[in-house]
Amino acid sequence: MTQPDPKNKKHNEPQTAGLPKPGFLATIRNNFFAGIVVAAPIIITGSVIVWLITGPMASLDTFVQHWIPDRFKPEVNLDFYIPGFGVLVAIVGLILLGTFAKNFLGRAMIRVGERFLDSMPVVRNLYGFLKNVFEMALQQTDRSFKEMVLVEYPKKDTWVLGFVVTDTKGEIAHHLAEEGEELISIFVPTTPNPTSGFLLFVPRADTKPLEMTVEEGAKVIFSAGLVTPEFDPSASSGQKKLSAEQPSDKEKRPGLFSSWTKRDK
Repeated sequence: MTQPDPKNKKHNEPQTAGLPKPGFLATIRNNFFAGIVVAAPIIITGSVIVWLITGPMASLDTFVQHWIPDRFKPEVNLDFYIPGFGVLVAIVGLILLGTFAKNFLGRAMIRVGERFLDSMPVVRNLYGFLKNVFEMALQQTDRSFKEMVLVEYPKKDTWVLGFVVTDTKGEIAHHLAEEGEELISIFVPTTPNPTSGFLLFVPRADTKPLEMTVEEGAKVIFSAGLVTPEFDPSASSGQKKLSAEQPSDKEKRPGLFSSWTKRDK
């Protein structure tokens, strides 16, 4: 096999003579789309920040400052206005409330208040639901939505991208786990609207773990697959696993529906 001559520039240059050059309109179109790619994220990000500041945060600031006595406001005592002073007071108040809720007196008062709410038919259902949602969300923050996997769904040889939420627990795990299999809860969002989706309870062995981050997976879903993260198979360790007890290649099942077929047999 002949090696390219470093002195021969023509031999080393890529052969592009046969490729047609884009016309003037095509160049304008490509530049237009390139401008959209640059400007759209900046504009949308700025718009969201402005909306947060002028919308929810401004409403919270106005609401909190309405309940602050005038003698404690900085514009009265210090003769200057502090933007977002009500938001700062709200953050400090939540920290103090959390500290109080952790001690004995705070827990006792919370139990008394919850018993009072339990006596109200409609309020107790709404309060119980919201309490459970926030407790589960905050308790699972450190380990939830940290991994991306491929799941065979909704039929054989069809794969979807999903977020690993947490390990499946409780009655669901008790009824679904077979022979000690460990189940995980996976959220499969719809595209391009990820606010809806499906919650799947799948054995770990029936998933294909990915090395992409949650942010990269979200980009794939938001863009309907148009934006995909770069991946170098040679640089990939290929050792990422959802647990330390993943089956070997010989034992690993190819997918969720394949495992169902084996179980039916």
